[in-house]
Amino acid sequence: MFGTKSRSLRAPVTESTNTELPYWTVWRISLWSFVFVWGALAINFYFIGLMWQVINLPVIAPVTAIQIAFPFSFPMTWVSARWVRRLMDEAES
Repeated sequence: MFGTKSRSLRAPVTESTNTELPYWTVWRISLWSFVFVWGALAINFYFIGLMWQVINLPVIAPVTAIQIAFPFSFPMTWVSARWVRRLMDEAES
């Protein structure tokens, strides 16, 4: 970090510290990405339903896949938002 030089010859150099919170918090990233995570999970559940036709199980309808994906999307959104925030922190340092 770069310090700020004082105009006085006797005053010490002050360190600049950034104490404000980042704009993109995990909550904000979660709110923006919820719909996308929900859609990705719904597509995955639908394709799993198509694949298990091989073992003679019934197909999952698209609307049913969307409904099944909804409760799973909350924890998965939180996990993905934490991952994105960690990547952002790593890129800033």
